[in-house]
Amino acid sequence: MTTSLAQAQEKGGTLNITLTADIRSLDASKTDNNTDSVLYHLFDPLVAFKNDLTIGPAAADSWEISEDGKTYTFKLKEGATYSNGDKVVAADFKWLWERRMTGEGSTWLCIPSFDGARGVKVVSVEAPSDESLVFKLEAPSNQFLVRLADPVCNAWFASPKNVDASGNWIENSAIGSGPFKLKEWRKEQYISLERFDGYVPAKGPRDGHSGDRTAYVDEARFMIIPDKTAAETALYAGQVDVVSTVSPRRIEEMKSKGADVLSSPGLSLTAMLIQTNDPLLSDVRMRKAIAHAIDFRQFAESQTVGMAEFNPSGVPQSSAYFDEAFISSWPEYDLEKSKALLAEVGYKGEPIKMQTNQRYQGIDDNSVVIQAMLSMAGINIQLDVVDWAAQLDNFFSGSFQMQSFGYSGRPDPIVLYGMFTGDKSKFSSYQWGDAKALELYFKASDTADFDERKKYLIELQNLMAEQVPILGMYYFPVIEAVSKRIEGYQSWPLDRPRAWGVSIKK
Repeated sequence: MTTSLAQAQEKGGTLNITLTADIRSLDASKTDNNTDSVLYHLFDPLVAFKNDLTIGPAAADSWEISEDGKTYTFKLKEGATYSNGDKVVAADFKWLWERRMTGEGSTWLCIPSFDGARGVKVVSVEAPSDESLVFKLEAPSNQFLVRLADPVCNAWFASPKNVDASGNWIENSAIGSGPFKLKEWRKEQYISLERFDGYVPAKGPRDGHSGDRTAYVDEARFMIIPDKTAAETALYAGQVDVVSTVSPRRIEEMKSKGADVLSSPGLSLTAMLIQTNDPLLSDVRMRKAIAHAIDFRQFAESQTVGMAEFNPSGVPQSSAYFDEAFISSWPEYDLEKSKALLAEVGYKGEPIKMQTNQRYQGIDDNSVVIQAMLSMAGINIQLDVVDWAAQLDNFFSGSFQMQSFGYSGRPDPIVLYGMFTGDKSKFSSYQWGDAKALELYFKASDTADFDERKKYLIELQNLMAEQVPILGMYYFPVIEAVSKRIEGYQSWPLDRPRAWGVSIKK
């Protein structure tokens, strides 16, 4: 946002943003893209991604790295308080970190990002003063800040007063130091946030999740509207202001009806998940038969109206690491080869259940098209339509044969590969537990040399093409439709709506 626009913006009004599903928690113990998006308005991360996916200040104004690369010292911004008036202190971050990393029954998704399972191991977190936070790593890592800023990890400040004397998170409590505070959560209807006038901005202008996140609207209301047609109708009627995850097929009509449509290249991988521990799908020949039966290029072209191209890898086309080598090794569309592999396996048309949901229309549409494509090779896919919460729980527990799925945007290929590469015996949400894959992943993670990392990533992708533990499809573009009555709203590659910095035109 330019300085002149920021100066011209006035406070007041309500900004209405649609969500396809309700949030899953207020403490991020259960999370998804919607949950992360809303909670980032309430809580202030230590550091954060900027629009260009570099790391910028948030709760920490600055940081220093020791000469040996193993100690990170963060200096917190001055004067920050929680929405209850308490001072934000470094010990609060240490408290939440330890609660998530070692607390009994912790379900924090990012434990493997910091316990060494994905290469980065945090040995200790200390708060030598109210304004200083010190991380000590087992070994230097150029991935530490990337993991810390990852929106999925929610590495933010929260008041210890959010929990009761027994250590349980208090129902409907969300005491944070972000630009908004919780007003009301009416489940399956809306989450209402009101501006927190005590919010202290970080250094620099608004930029991704970083910089000045000052709120201008009195209220940001996230409205649960699962049906996209209903969401569009509400936009045209002036009942909502922002509709996210718009289908590419809807762009022209929405423009013709007066909406501003914003778009940018996406970082969210659309994929079909395969449970490699399943008795039938554990055979790589069966997985390759499935891959050969899908015309991936035609599928991506059709599903995105040409806005995205086929990409089976963890490296999006927008990444500096990308080249055609990440695509060329993937099994080509070849029905005869698919049928030959099925004959080798002795496949007799046994049903394979593919889980999907109707909260995310794109996920459901994808499953229908893939079912039809696979039927041409004689593969019997039965769609199992469940609600989104159940599908996500099944994803984390590994309770599926196949799933039509989408990974929320990841800022770095190492982070995305790390979401589906790991020890399946420890974390059931991993898709790929091969030892050689883990070795290549750690080599790519550990090197700071661009060319060397790219080499390892290509080797990793080539191995993925041989083993087919997951079917990457394409990176869905970020498309949002916005009311003309608001100003200052921005889309960005991580595809999370942001209500700060936005105002209502008078």
